[in-house]
Amino acid sequence: MTKEVVVVGGGCFWCLEAVYQEIKGVENVESGYTGGQVPNPSYEQVCEGTTGHAEVVAVTFDTEQISYRELLEIFFTIHDPTTLNRQGNDVGTQYRSAIYYQSPQQKKVAEQVIAEMANVWNAPIVTELSAAVIYYKAEDYHQNYFRQHPLQGYCAFVVAPKVAKLRKMFIDKVTSST
Repeated sequence: MTKEVVVVGGGCFWCLEAVYQEIKGVENVESGYTGGQVPNPSYEQVCEGTTGHAEVVAVTFDTEQISYRELLEIFFTIHDPTTLNRQGNDVGTQYRSAIYYQSPQQKKVAEQVIAEMANVWNAPIVTELSAAVIYYKAEDYHQNYFRQHPLQGYCAFVVAPKVAKLRKMFIDKVTSST
């Protein structure tokens, strides 16, 4: 088994976490922050939009079960990569669309997928593509958020539809236990 990590930001990390937790071959999904200049930022600091960090997920996966490319294709399907610093009502640089690559190979694949997605979306892709920098795990109460709070308002009206879209569009990639 070969493990790899993908770090992406596409709005609130609860959405990305909930989606990636359902994918075959994904071993761990952790919500966190990256891309900023303040050491060990808190959720409150990141929400202020002054630290430079994005809300992201770090996804550890088995490359024999799912590829980095496939995970990026899912990423571009479950969020809008054409809105700068915004996903729905979540507005600010902390909600930017971003891919933080871990290797030159990941960068190359991400560039290819971004180019392909430019043909799918009706507006320019604004997804930031950057080398991985220091990553900070988010507070414990953010981990497994959707699974613990499925009826919370944001989860029910924002996260749940993204999970439903994943289950419909990527049925062959979803674990059978979901």
